[in-house]
Amino acid sequence: MLEIGVLVLFVGALFACVALDVSILIALIFGFFVLFFYGIYKKHSASEMLSLAFSGIKTVRNILINFVLIGIITAVWRAGGTIPYIVYHATKVCSPHAMVLVCFLLCALISFLTGTAFGTSATMGVICITIANSMGIPILYSGGAVLSGAFWGDRCSPMSTSALLISSLTKTNLFKNLLMMVRTSVVPFVITCTVYTLLGQGFESDFDISTTQSIFTDNFNLHPTVIIPAVVIVVFSLFKVNVKITMSISIVCGILMCAFVQHIPFAEIMRMTVFGYAPEVPEVASLLSGGGMVSMANAFCIVLISACYSGMFEGTGLLHSVHDVLMKISRKLTPFGGVFVTSILSSLVSCNQTLAIMLAHQLCGDIEKDNNKMAYCLENTAVVMAPLVPWSIAATVPLSSIGAPSLCILTACYLYLVPLWNLSLNLYKEKRNKS
Repeated sequence: MLEIGVLVLFVGALFACVALDVSILIALIFGFFVLFFYGIYKKHSASEMLSLAFSGIKTVRNILINFVLIGIITAVWRAGGTIPYIVYHATKVCSPHAMVLVCFLLCALISFLTGTAFGTSATMGVICITIANSMGIPILYSGGAVLSGAFWGDRCSPMSTSALLISSLTKTNLFKNLLMMVRTSVVPFVITCTVYTLLGQGFESDFDISTTQSIFTDNFNLHPTVIIPAVVIVVFSLFKVNVKITMSISIVCGILMCAFVQHIPFAEIMRMTVFGYAPEVPEVASLLSGGGMVSMANAFCIVLISACYSGMFEGTGLLHSVHDVLMKISRKLTPFGGVFVTSILSSLVSCNQTLAIMLAHQLCGDIEKDNNKMAYCLENTAVVMAPLVPWSIAATVPLSSIGAPSLCILTACYLYLVPLWNLSLNLYKEKRNKS
């Protein structure tokens, strides 16, 4: 009974923060102390509880390092002309009929290159929404397409922190996981593209694409060399180079583009890596400002505190009673179904993707003992379910950065289709095996 009370108290704090429009960090810090004193009540010493919390942090240390690199890379790609170059050429194929689909595809491309939904929505997402708004396309449609595309790379990008986390938790090969994610998302991807194509058929506009393109040509040197930082990500990933090394080399290339192609002073480049890109031209600023290590500070803190929960949940046995219920569900819905239900619950409680993944893995360890299958289950459930929770930072950060309402979650088709499609496949296979 006490365990349920602890969870209710924590969830209540989350709802209160959402209702009062207060930072989720406050609820997470409150939850940390609730769990800490719960552990003390269960006869764990203060040093033991701190050790449990630190053990959770060690699990995500690579993720935290990647957050720093992501902040830097999103700044230098903007200032160095990499993103402007991609957008300039991508806008040549834009039309009102195709714009919803283009929002999804462009954000999917950038999320694959960067591995970050936050960085994607803050860069390509903002640009896509700006173009879509000028065409008179309802933000409910374009916002959902951006959210879907932003999280496409979370499943299959070698730069993805969630993919790296799952690889670490399950002790599986990152690149094998990524290939599996591509194979298991083909049908959801095709259906999503079809839906967004149909949604765009009713739109007409007098949009002049040359206006947007001129913003980039007037303020950036769009020499083909500026695409090198993005090419580094793709090529190095194909050769399975370590993610941190790949990102670091891309950052160095981006800094070189800033210095020698865009002629930005070195001191300004260093400032930009910390505080983000802040162009003086208002038209450019409205499209490209942002990035930098500071932009990842909130997400960094949330993941840091959330990681503490994982160790304390496991060490105190708080979730053991929940585990028994999930075992019964998995016997009826297949192991994937058990992870599916667990991911829904963990996403609702955790308010961020990282803790949702860690809780789902922790609770389902006995449901699916094959590490590769567990990686498959987590990638196709927790990763894409977290952004469907309105109070999760996985949803609020991307949608806030593009100025879209929470209702856009309803049109994020890809995020629904991936878990439902894979659940259907597993249920079908289970039924066929029994027959």
